Amino acid sequence: MSKVVYKVQGMACNHCVMHVREALESLPGVKAEVTLEPARAEIEFSDKVYDKSRLQEVINDMAGDYVLED
Repeated sequence: MSKVVYKVQGMACNHCVMHVREALESLPGVKAEVTLEPARAEIEFSDKVYDKSRLQEVINDMAGDYVLED
């Protein structure tokens, strides 16, 4: 199992957290823990490891204007 952690820009409330988590977990084999304080996403991959650009794409498509940062 592989894991990455990104800062998440743009989240203001728990609904934001939920939208980002649900978007990330829509990818097969992805489990995400998203928190507001600190604003970050801890992402675990059980199968395929998705790169940051693919994770950002699914967030843009499903959750809105949130930005993953290293």
